Amino acid sequence: MPLSEAERQSFLAEPHIGALAVTDPRPERAPLTVPIWYAYDPGGELWITTGHDSAKARALAGAGRFSLMVDRVTPTVRYVSVEGPVVSTEPTTEEEKRYMASRYLPPPAVEPFLRLAEREHGPQLTIRMRPAHWLSADLGGA
Repeated sequence: MPLSEAERQSFLAEPHIGALAVTDPRPERAPLTVPIWYAYDPGGELWITTGHDSAKARALAGAGRFSLMVDRVTPTVRYVSVEGPVVSTEPTTEEEKRYMASRYLPPPAVEPFLRLAEREHGPQLTIRMRPAHWLSADLGGA
């Protein structure tokens, strides 16, 4: 059964691991699909961060849009998939890095992760998408 607008936006706002899909610029390749952390406030823009020189950043710059699917399997199978245009790409701020890490990690792991990310991941970009097309379902709902 499809979710209502309020249900799908609320579900998307929860901290699930998203599956990002974007057209790969190489014609012999299928879409690039990777797990990713994301953030979303109901009614707003969805945003992700990625390495400045990453395959994701290059694909997103070329495609100008992407899809993100999030799901869960308990207590029922439920998913939300959203697709839309990239509306901004800017360097990730320290506040954004901390917010995203805090959204997904327990408090004691945030600072160590931020230090590791600074060392290992290099400069980051924040990419914002305006949700335009939604698919959703709760396969166990009444």
